[in-house]
Amino acid sequence: MGVPRKLTDKQIIFVKELVHNEGRITATEAAINAGYPEATARSKASMLQNPKYYPLVVDYARQVREEVQKKYDVDIYRHFKELQKIREKALEEGSYSAAVQAEVARGKAAGLYVEQKIIKHGKLDQLTEGELDEKIAELMREMKIVEGELIDDPKELLKKKTSKTK
Repeated sequence: MGVPRKLTDKQIIFVKELVHNEGRITATEAAINAGYPEATARSKASMLQNPKYYPLVVDYARQVREEVQKKYDVDIYRHFKELQKIREKALEEGSYSAAVQAEVARGKAAGLYVEQKIIKHGKLDQLTEGELDEKIAELMREMKIVEGELIDDPKELLKKKTSKTK
C-alpha cells in the first residue's frame, strides 16, 4: 500500500484539534473531534502520532506546533513593540495612567528599573535600652532632627548645634 502522498481532511482536523487544544484534550478526544469512530479513536490517535505509520501527519503536527510557537513566542523586541503600541493607543484615547503603566512596563523589560526590597527581621522590643537609644539617635542624625525639630537648611542645623553647646 505504501505511504499516502497527502493528508486527508480528518488527519488535518486531528492535528489542528490536537495542537490548538494541547493540554486541554487528549489525542483520543482530538481523533473523535476529527470524525474518527469512538470505538477506534484511541488506537487511531496513537497511530496518527507515530511517524512509522503516518509520517505526513507527524510532520504536519510539527509544522503547526512551530507556527503556534512563533505566533505566541515572546521575544524582547516584540514585547517592546507591543508595549509601545499599547502606550500610543492609550495616549490617543487620553488614558494617561494606562500609557504611563505601559511605558513603565517597557522600562522594566529593558532593565531600566531595579526593584530592591530589604527585609529586616527583628522587633524594637528585642533591643536593649542602649541599642534603642543609639538607633533613635542615628535616625535623628539621618533625618537632621535637632531638639525635636526637622532642620532642612544646613545653616539652621549649625545654629542649633552651636546654641546647644553654649
